[in-house]
Amino acid sequence: MNRRTLDRRTFVRTTAALGATTALAGCSGGGDGGDGSDGGDGSDGGDGDSGGQEFLSEEPDYGGFLDDANNYEQTVDMTGSDSVMVGVGAGEGLAFGPAAVAVSPGTTVTWEWTGEGGQHNVSGSDGNFESDTIGEEGHTFEHTFEESGIHTYVCTPHEAVGMKGAVYVD
Repeated sequence: MNRRTLDRRTFVRTTAALGATTALAGCSGGGDGGDGSDGGDGSDGGDGDSGGQEFLSEEPDYGGFLDDANNYEQTVDMTGSDSVMVGVGAGEGLAFGPAAVAVSPGTTVTWEWTGEGGQHNVSGSDGNFESDTIGEEGHTFEHTFEESGIHTYVCTPHEAVGMKGAVYVD
């Protein structure tokens, strides 16, 4: 009986590790080569690929919040834009794309669902905003960021597997 329990535990651990590795594999490279194309996947390009985007020269201190976030490389600099689009269900379906953006005060961030990875929501860690939990491609949710600082958020159903993001308002 111990042998069977050990085998089952090993199987569960291995399966969980494989699933996490597979989910993260799509977030760690590949991309579209940064040529500014839409990624050729039929989406609008809001799939987490920051090809052609500029990053902040100095990364904000997220206090470790994004350490295990899917699709996070650096903060994409979108300051000066009136509106910013972030994909929900980017990468392999369990990421925001891009995971971290920098915006100016008064910028509206619109999250658009890709239809990948099941049902997602966008929930501010401070409770200031929360969308419905939706799985439908094309659904959008928006929030205007007025206050400077770091605003973190998660997909509540997938937070444990690294579906986290941040908006840095400067």
